[in-house]
Amino acid sequence: MTELNTLFREKIGMPENKKVTFTTLDHILEKTAVAFPFENLCIIANKTEAVTKQNLMDKILVRNEGGLCYELNPLLYFFLVDNGCKVTLIRGEVYNNEKKDWSHLGRTHAAILLEHEGNNYLLDTGFGGNLPLKPVPLNGETVTSRNGDFRVRALQSEYGDYVLEMKLKYKHTEWQIGYAFDSQRLVGNVTELDEISNIIVHTQKSPFNKTPMITQLTSDGNITLTNTSFTQWKHGKSKKEQIDETRFKQLAKQYFGFQDL
Repeated sequence: MTELNTLFREKIGMPENKKVTFTTLDHILEKTAVAFPFENLCIIANKTEAVTKQNLMDKILVRNEGGLCYELNPLLYFFLVDNGCKVTLIRGEVYNNEKKDWSHLGRTHAAILLEHEGNNYLLDTGFGGNLPLKPVPLNGETVTSRNGDFRVRALQSEYGDYVLEMKLKYKHTEWQIGYAFDSQRLVGNVTELDEISNIIVHTQKSPFNKTPMITQLTSDGNITLTNTSFTQWKHGKSKKEQIDETRFKQLAKQYFGFQDL
């Protein structure tokens, strides 16, 4: 068993003798969502690194940090490869439902395609609080998890041939577009994700290079921390606290395990 495989299993609480199968992916995606925070603290601190297998392992599994989509999904991808899954990385263009428009940042979202028994599925553990927590088939079928309803719909556009759509539990009453992706345009090498990192870190329109943000699913909802507020969702009810820098550091340590901020 590889070091990454061992550390990943330790992090999500998965025994070494438990086999990764299609039927266990729901459990793995759930555990991964709760274990790894979606956060941009390295960007804010100007401490970003190249996207490599070793760097991702050191950052997330050794230093117990989190990451954004181009870090969290490649880490899951490497774990699945180590366990014999047929997976590839893809890139997508995110949709802004408030503005009813695409992000226009380029293909800055990284996700995973899985092939199983001749069918393709979308896996994603790097989309903030919008995680399906289950493999989503590319045939339009709706899957339901504790986080809501999700489907992948065929849609030809300048951004690809499919879109992920979602109705988050307690938040959406209508389908929302998550992102578009091209199922035929695969990431050939993880180093390609450095292009995503460069855009996210340096582009003015990037939503991740201005203020610190950490969000993570919990067993009964999710929590989101910024430098000005802390929001907790529990069983569909939210509680928001306005905070200062000192409180931010306290909460980052208490809820997400970040020690030195």
